[in-house]
Amino acid sequence: MKRPFVDAKTLRNIVAEYPTPFHLYDERGIRDNARRLHQAFAWNPGFKEYFAVKATPNPTILQILREEGCGVDCATYTELLLADAVGFGGHEIMFSSNMTPLEDFELAHKLGAIINLDDLTDVDYIDKLPSIPETICLRYNPGGNFSISNEIMDTPGEAKYGMTRPQLKAAVEQLLVIGVCQFGLHAFLASNTRENDYYPTLAKILFELVRDLHAETGAHFTFVNLSGGIGVPYHPSQEPADIMTIGAGVKRAFDEVLVPAGLGHLAIVAELGRFMLAPYGHLISTAIRRKDIYKNYIGLDASAANLMRPALYGSYHHISIAGKEDLPHDHIYDVVGGLCENNDKFAINRHLPEVKLGDLVVIHDTGAHGFSMGYNYNGKLRSAEVLLRTDGSTELIRRAETPADYFATLKLPVRSSGL
Repeated sequence: MKRPFVDAKTLRNIVAEYPTPFHLYDERGIRDNARRLHQAFAWNPGFKEYFAVKATPNPTILQILREEGCGVDCATYTELLLADAVGFGGHEIMFSSNMTPLEDFELAHKLGAIINLDDLTDVDYIDKLPSIPETICLRYNPGGNFSISNEIMDTPGEAKYGMTRPQLKAAVEQLLVIGVCQFGLHAFLASNTRENDYYPTLAKILFELVRDLHAETGAHFTFVNLSGGIGVPYHPSQEPADIMTIGAGVKRAFDEVLVPAGLGHLAIVAELGRFMLAPYGHLISTAIRRKDIYKNYIGLDASAANLMRPALYGSYHHISIAGKEDLPHDHIYDVVGGLCENNDKFAINRHLPEVKLGDLVVIHDTGAHGFSMGYNYNGKLRSAEVLLRTDGSTELIRRAETPADYFATLKLPVRSSGL
């Protein structure tokens, strides 16, 4: 059974200060997890985790991760600005984008970021920069299906990302001509997998490709980027990925492929987002309505505007009723928000304890791709973000939006005494 990282009494005290809904993050959990990751890859002196900013784009969270030795992976101009504002610079930033405007490449270059090229035609954009970067990373897409032990994990051939094998070689050769000196190789072949063999299998593919590209082109490779893809156990029945086992598996592939080829100097880097943050965030909401028709509904003050994943993907997020975790789960509810969309449901036919109006409802594993995917449909306002510090104190790290924020970008004159 999943339990919240905060008990009911503490949560009620927090809610007394910060009205629901809000996303709550656990600083201790975030720091401990970052340290486990670094321990798992301590065998590789150059290891670096580039946290995927898109997962949780909050400066306080990013600063915590920076203190734990992490860099950031950015995908857009605005994410680059955020990274710069927090104090990241140079090779602390990986810029992994696609369908990228020139101005985004220009800002990444200005900040000294490592640019990760998604397409062969991106080489033309690199040639237009004020100077040629010393280091460039390249994104690989092997096409077809990606399998582990004959089980299909994902279908890279259907993804819009990365280059084919011939395009990779062409990109390396063109980049060498214009003056690039060092290279990295990157691929993302499966999403949210808890298979301990995923990273080792991916690593072997990339290690062999680096070995071959080095032999074919003479290019000097300095790192391999295993990207993200390690998932978390959203459902209580699921087992988490074992990061120590994963790190050891990557080392075996490293020793098998790279060391004999004289490439044992390569650094291993990652761009994990979900694995780093998801379990250490809860969406805290209040049960405000009940409706009984053909089904029994519990309505929250939160909606898909605060957490889109269940509506968008049908994703499972565990739900706890604060203080009732150990009571019989003998009621069946659809747990819903108030948007004018029938998919605005956090849970369907979910077994829960009896829910009373005013109960605090904890939706688990929202620390990544939770707040960040929020939107303003129906004029719903994005919620606050609150950090539970290691000493038990709390900090408002993003205030809730107000109607004034919603109207701020409109030219329509607003005539309301409430604004």
